[in-house]
Amino acid sequence: MSAEVTHLQRAGSPATLPHRSSPVNPRRRIEDDGVIKTDKPTRRYAAGIDRALSLFDSTLQEWADYISFLGRLLKALQVHPPGISDVPHKSLVAQRLSQCLNPTLPAGVHQKALEVYTYIFSLIGKDGLGRDLPYYLPGLSPLLAFASLSTKPALLALFDTFIIALDPVALRPALKAVVLALLPGLEEETSEEFEQTLGILQRLKEAVAHDENDEESVQDASRGQFFWQCLFLAAITSSSRRQGALAYLQRHLPRLGKPSASQSQPSGQDGRITQRLSYEVEAVTTPEPGLLIRCFVAGLNDENVLVQRGFLDMLVTHLPLHSEVLHRKVSPGDLVKLATAAVSVVSRREMSLNRRLWAWFLGPRDPISEQTSDLATPNRSDSHDQHDGQQIKYFRQYGQSSLTQGILDQFQTDALTPAENARPFRIALALMDRWEIGSLVVPNVLLSGLRRVWAYQKVARTPEDFSEVLRSASGFFDGIESGLIWDEISNKLLCATSMRVPNLQTFQENLDLAFFVVAHFDLQEDEMLLQHLPFLALALLMKSRALWTLFKDQEKGPEQALVYRILVLAGKLIDLMPARAFNDQAARNKQPRTLGELDADLDTETRDFLIEIEGYYARKRGKARSITPSIDGDVLGRLMLKNILRLIQQHLRSNRLGRVFETTVSILVKVCGKLPQNHLVDLNGLLPDAHEASGHMAIKYDGFDNELSNVMHFVALLETLRTALLRAPKSCLQDYRLRSILSNIITALWPYLSPSSAKSNVEAVRCIWKVHSLSGDMNLVESCITALLVGNREEDFVDLDSARRFGVLWSTSNSIHGSHARRSSLASSTPRRGTQFDTIRAADILARPLLLVLDTLEDRKTEISVFATGWLQSLGNVELIVDFLRSKLQAMQSMESLFDLDQCLYYFRRLSNVIECTPIDIWPAIFAGENHNNAVTTQMGLTRICLWVVGEEFITQHDGSPRLSRLQQTAVSLLREVILRSDSLAKIEGEIESPIFLALSWSMRKANHPLQVSLLSLATIWLKRHLGEMTRTLSTSHHRIHSSDHSFQKNLSQDRLDGEEAVSQPAAPPPLLLDCLLEGLASAGSRSVLGHWIRFLDTCLPFYISNIFQILMPLSDGLIKAVELSLNDLQMSFRSRNMQCTAAEEPVNTIIELLNGIEHVLAQAHDRLSEKATTHANTKTPEQPQGFFNHMVAGVFTPDAYKSRSTTANNRLAVLLCFKDAVRLCVRIWSWGAGGSDNPSADHTPSSSFNQISLRLKNRTRRILEHIFAAESLECLETLIDSWRGSEKVARTEVSSAMILNLLHVLDGSRPRNTIPAIFNALYSRTNPDALDADRKSTLTSELSDIEIARFLVQYTRSLEDDAMDEIWTDCITFLKDVLANPLPHRQTLPKLLEFTALLGTKVDNTNFGENRKRRRELADLFLRQLTATFTTKPLSFPTETSSGKSEKPSDDPHHPLHAQGETASEGIVTILAANLPHVSKILMDGDRIATASNIISAQVVTPTLRWKSFPRNVTPSFLDLLLAMARIPEASKLWRKDVAEAFNDTRFFGEKSHDLASPKWLPLLGQWIISDKDRMTELLARMPSPTAAGIMFGVGASSARLEADRRTQLNLRRVATLLLAAPRDSFVMQLGPIQEKVTDLFNATAASSPSSATRAEIYSLLRALILTTSPVHLASTWSSITTELQEAISSLYPARQNDKYNIHCVVHACKLLDMLVVAAPDEFQMREWLFITDTIDAVYRPRDLETSALVDDLIEDLDANAGIVQGATTSGSSAPQSGGGRPLLTSKNLQGIAREKLLDRAIRPFLRQLSIHTFESTYSMTTFDWQAAHDDLLFDIFDETNLV
Repeated sequence: MSAEVTHLQRAGSPATLPHRSSPVNPRRRIEDDGVIKTDKPTRRYAAGIDRALSLFDSTLQEWADYISFLGRLLKALQVHPPGISDVPHKSLVAQRLSQCLNPTLPAGVHQKALEVYTYIFSLIGKDGLGRDLPYYLPGLSPLLAFASLSTKPALLALFDTFIIALDPVALRPALKAVVLALLPGLEEETSEEFEQTLGILQRLKEAVAHDENDEESVQDASRGQFFWQCLFLAAITSSSRRQGALAYLQRHLPRLGKPSASQSQPSGQDGRITQRLSYEVEAVTTPEPGLLIRCFVAGLNDENVLVQRGFLDMLVTHLPLHSEVLHRKVSPGDLVKLATAAVSVVSRREMSLNRRLWAWFLGPRDPISEQTSDLATPNRSDSHDQHDGQQIKYFRQYGQSSLTQGILDQFQTDALTPAENARPFRIALALMDRWEIGSLVVPNVLLSGLRRVWAYQKVARTPEDFSEVLRSASGFFDGIESGLIWDEISNKLLCATSMRVPNLQTFQENLDLAFFVVAHFDLQEDEMLLQHLPFLALALLMKSRALWTLFKDQEKGPEQALVYRILVLAGKLIDLMPARAFNDQAARNKQPRTLGELDADLDTETRDFLIEIEGYYARKRGKARSITPSIDGDVLGRLMLKNILRLIQQHLRSNRLGRVFETTVSILVKVCGKLPQNHLVDLNGLLPDAHEASGHMAIKYDGFDNELSNVMHFVALLETLRTALLRAPKSCLQDYRLRSILSNIITALWPYLSPSSAKSNVEAVRCIWKVHSLSGDMNLVESCITALLVGNREEDFVDLDSARRFGVLWSTSNSIHGSHARRSSLASSTPRRGTQFDTIRAADILARPLLLVLDTLEDRKTEISVFATGWLQSLGNVELIVDFLRSKLQAMQSMESLFDLDQCLYYFRRLSNVIECTPIDIWPAIFAGENHNNAVTTQMGLTRICLWVVGEEFITQHDGSPRLSRLQQTAVSLLREVILRSDSLAKIEGEIESPIFLALSWSMRKANHPLQVSLLSLATIWLKRHLGEMTRTLSTSHHRIHSSDHSFQKNLSQDRLDGEEAVSQPAAPPPLLLDCLLEGLASAGSRSVLGHWIRFLDTCLPFYISNIFQILMPLSDGLIKAVELSLNDLQMSFRSRNMQCTAAEEPVNTIIELLNGIEHVLAQAHDRLSEKATTHANTKTPEQPQGFFNHMVAGVFTPDAYKSRSTTANNRLAVLLCFKDAVRLCVRIWSWGAGGSDNPSADHTPSSSFNQISLRLKNRTRRILEHIFAAESLECLETLIDSWRGSEKVARTEVSSAMILNLLHVLDGSRPRNTIPAIFNALYSRTNPDALDADRKSTLTSELSDIEIARFLVQYTRSLEDDAMDEIWTDCITFLKDVLANPLPHRQTLPKLLEFTALLGTKVDNTNFGENRKRRRELADLFLRQLTATFTTKPLSFPTETSSGKSEKPSDDPHHPLHAQGETASEGIVTILAANLPHVSKILMDGDRIATASNIISAQVVTPTLRWKSFPRNVTPSFLDLLLAMARIPEASKLWRKDVAEAFNDTRFFGEKSHDLASPKWLPLLGQWIISDKDRMTELLARMPSPTAAGIMFGVGASSARLEADRRTQLNLRRVATLLLAAPRDSFVMQLGPIQEKVTDLFNATAASSPSSATRAEIYSLLRALILTTSPVHLASTWSSITTELQEAISSLYPARQNDKYNIHCVVHACKLLDMLVVAAPDEFQMREWLFITDTIDAVYRPRDLETSALVDDLIEDLDANAGIVQGATTSGSSAPQSGGGRPLLTSKNLQGIAREKLLDRAIRPFLRQLSIHTFESTYSMTTFDWQAAHDDLLFDIFDETNLV
């Protein structure tokens, strides 16, 4: 406010004129309390009045006593001595009279009090009343608001006779209070006192302005200005008096607008009228015109609709929008406030309000024009249009800018509440009801509104809040004409149709806004879909093309990102557009046009399009009717297609196919899908550019720097071109370049088929098959792949990298399209053009490349042959290749005349090589498969072919051929492989142990893979022969490790019984074998042949059957480290954008092979351990107890009782440690595949490839975990729990706690019925292991505590579905019974087990299983027993205080209630009880059990906590939550009330620790307590004795007794204030009388009484609590006491006054009380406010010679004068308190750190100095009272123990 008014000059004032007396000085007023003469008549007179006053405190019980008291007082006054015109004890007399005007007293008392007032006023006279007005006026001011009909005339007569007649100088400080006192008489216009009150106000106005100056002009200019300013302030601050202020304004406020033509007067009177109006305007607007505006703003914002209607009428009649006051005297900001307040009435949806609002905005109707329009009946419509034009012109000239700015200000607010953010949208929507206003305002606020809801989305507290605002915004959006919306959005996005370089940041924000609009608002209106969206999409395409041309040299940067986002937005708009947006009836017969013709014919249309669109929107502005665009759908479609193709051409020619190109192609696909046939042009013009671009992509093949996404979108472009070519006439088909383009694309895709580029394999293969569908040629893909395999070599030789890529192409193709194509027809006809891959087979299309790869198997010593062998072994669909080769042989068999022996040999060799190079275990299923043509199996078909070759007929026909013998040998070999593959390798003789292993080491170092394979085969045969292991056991162990029928539990002894040839224990293997195995598995040179190494390991393990445990650890560690290295490489490949890795690296296959090795090593070791355990198993004796741990499913191990326990335990420990390492490794792999921290979701990697790879790895690890869990469920589970614990301790880990739980639910062997018993075993192994059988004990290899396992038990149970309780119920109940049978070992975990039991109860309650009441009762009894055992085994404890007074840190004890805070909150018994007590009815079911549980909790938790010596420092939020939960249980009502009462009455309650928990925890609890037992308030009041001076003046201990009484009183006062804050508003209205009496008694305390005046600070805090929690209407009887006490307390600061009743601490709290009263501004206090501060315009525009009558202002002047400070200067070291709007100035935060002796200078004086001006500025800014800030500050003072005596 101050910035707005400092430029105004202070108006003339009566106080500035000479020979005028000022109001009485406040200090003299306080010191002078009546007659000061000491003669006998005067003393007798004063004594009589004193005796009369004493009756008020002793005899007043009924209303008749009040009348008697007033009669006695009147008689005492009537016997005044002659010549005495003063009243002794005037302050107390005025206070008693004010108390007699209490609203609760009858009218007779009021009338008798008025009679006394009348006599006193007559006695003291006019001058005396002017001097003593501060004593008597505050008591009279509120009376008119509640006076009876019989009392009002006497009261008004009193005002009219005495108050109005006072000197203007005496009336000036109290004028606002007088106006507030009289305004209730104007609320009812039909009442009898209305005219009388109106006359009194008018005379008051004249009295204040009377005789102000001798000069008429000055007198007229200033007449009544001070009265008007006070009236405006009264209307602003007091909502209850606003109706009366409105009535006065309607009758006496001058009309501030220009007089209309109908009101014109004769010319002779014009001058006088104009002069009179100017004087009245000056009086109303001087010195502060802003108060007039704020008066109207307050009235328009009033909750009473009648008040709003009246002020709207006033706007129309007295303050029209064209008024010079609004445009010359009032600041633009104030006019905005007025317009905003006026338009806010539309939210009420009242037609009467809206009609007046439109009349004010649109101006008055011209009577002359109305008459003219009535006469001209035929032209009535033209006249109406003319009038509408006049209204629009009027609003545009006077109101548009202000209203627009007002709505914009509301949109730019920082408010977080949904209602405040939604309000401007509703207002703007209502403005659309009057298009004259809405068409001018809404376009200017539309974008701001959209930006506001967009910004609110980011800061909304909850999604529901945003949805509420979005609903209002959507209603506003839907109510606006679509042309206005898209006109504004188009202007922002297109930069006013200019193609210049935009401001990137601004343009980016506009784009974000457009994206938000498209995503959140309804755009399905036909006009939007058919006109605006197509126009904007086309304009964006044009702009993106122009910007890309400007920024094409910048490959990366914000500019390219901007173009990309523009295209994305255009694509979204095109998605919304229907196909009919491009339909045009006139264009259906047009022929497609070439791209060159478009460039030649439509360039002009392209340039003119934006101009046409701008003109279209210009024509729509301000028009209510629809405007049709001149651009038809045909032109729109051709322009859009032209711009897209032009942009694609630019990209193709630039050889940069980035994401902009991708988006453009996707847009082309969308547009072509929506355009009709006649819109498609000949797209062959793109073929040259596409051909050139594809050539560049093919050239980049060697550099490998193509982006896969670019190639993919290039294929999409070709699909679109192909579609266009197929739909176009045959004359347009010129696709001879298409084959070359497709060949180049396949060449560009070839690098992405590398196994090292696993993340792109799936996408590349899909693109190749799209190319195949585009080509229409079965041989295109085959020829291209063949050429890429062979390269530029003359011979058909395939290199290794090309073979690897082909392997990926083959396997991925079959993986993508499934197995349904595996048995498709071999002799099918050539597919039709466009046939997809799912109707054909890879072997038909890739026949020649496949044979080239199979040719490499002939020479087994080459690198490519080694790869081909490994590739065949890893295939899951080898039968496709076998079917293909067999079909070739069958075809040759059916065509004997054309039989070619060489070709037949060729196919036999290929088939033989395929079978030889694949594992044995896959062939039974393949051989059993049926042929697709008949019921002949594959095995039978191959056998017949082989028999045909060696048959007599075939030999006869081909006898003599040199190749026959070779062919037959091949066929026999093939037949031998089909029937018995066990002899496929030749025997090697000799002892070659050392050369084999040395050569293997050398081959690994040199990465000679063929040599490795050969040597491994040799070593395998040699080991079998040398060690004699040729039995069925070896054959069984050679099965594939990941076979589904593999079991960790196989019994080797049973294998011996089943086999015909039992062998003895194998001999010891060679010493170098283990080192060779470790080196081979860890070496990087063996990665490509890792499968051979794993099979070699599989072969060698049976040789170590006797010492498997010695080699287990090295083998397991080596394999796990190798898997971790490969996993890291795989993760890095997905995180890195560089796809180029080592050619030999195949991380996925490597990981899977290594996992196979780990699984088999662990299986062999576990089988051996199982064999030994089974051999030496012990039988259980019948004497063993049959508890829970004796009837659970038994394990598989029993300690060896006959051999050394240490050896068996060490072997078992070694196996279990390896198991745990394997489990951790599997968990890490699973977490990465399931979305761990290394998940590439944030990267731009192909998601399909990642999903396929992660699925393979997850499936493999899941099978391993299932096998481990089946073998060692307890140890596996403990390892998972250990990982879960680590994930909870560290926020960012690869493994999340939720993922561990999800993994447990996925495993087949970890169903709840298996997992829960295992958890019980793990828990019992740590608490009471002696109670378990040996085979159920844990080895404790995991460093888990019993508490951690209990925590996991709770979390796991919480993650289970409710229906799973049926599975685990029996085990859980048995376990809990066993625990309660001996609870002492479980004392640490009993709290978590209690939570587990409660969780069972809540889950069972949600299922049908829980309907069994017997089970529920059993669980309830267990819960009660467990609750008792929890506290019996370990009672609640608290930290002890050290010598320094600080508490020790809490231990790890879960019983510690301090665990309710911080990270270990879930461990505390208090936290557990607080969380589960609300569900106690579901757990315990009946009231008796609930009462028992409540008794236990109260006795074991609540009572010890509240009675502990460290109270309240030991109280935690969880403990208070527990108490609050108990408060909601009816059965615990007596218990918790008693405990809370004891705690609240504890002298330590108001401690430092309690303040932190006061507002969020203590107050709700105390509120619940006091509402149920309001008698506690009476008890507290009874504890505070009245101050007394007897018996404590002398004697030993008098001072100590006084201090003790002070402390007790202070604590009780704080308790009362706390209860007031805790209870709901107006809860203690019935106790206000006793509270007031007690406060009045304590006000009489002195420094020597007991209790003493040191308790005054707490009394002030109690009064602050009353003001905050009680409606002002109930405090009417307390204002006089509060006013008197505040005056005395603040007056004690005068340097000349010495008052030991008020120390500096009391004064500070008195100032705080005054601060709260001023800020809260209750209606009745406003009529007393002038006693303390200047509450009128004089606070800012104070006349120079005016002596203040406000106590605070006079005091600060006296203090400053005494300190020698010049007015307006700031003292050194002092800082004025800072406060936001509506908040108190003097807060505890401002006082912190200020020493007691410096409080006056650094806190009180700055506060007093700015209190008046701050109050006026708060009123001027119209801020609301911040209740919460005042509440928090009071709460801080109440719990501040430093101020206690």
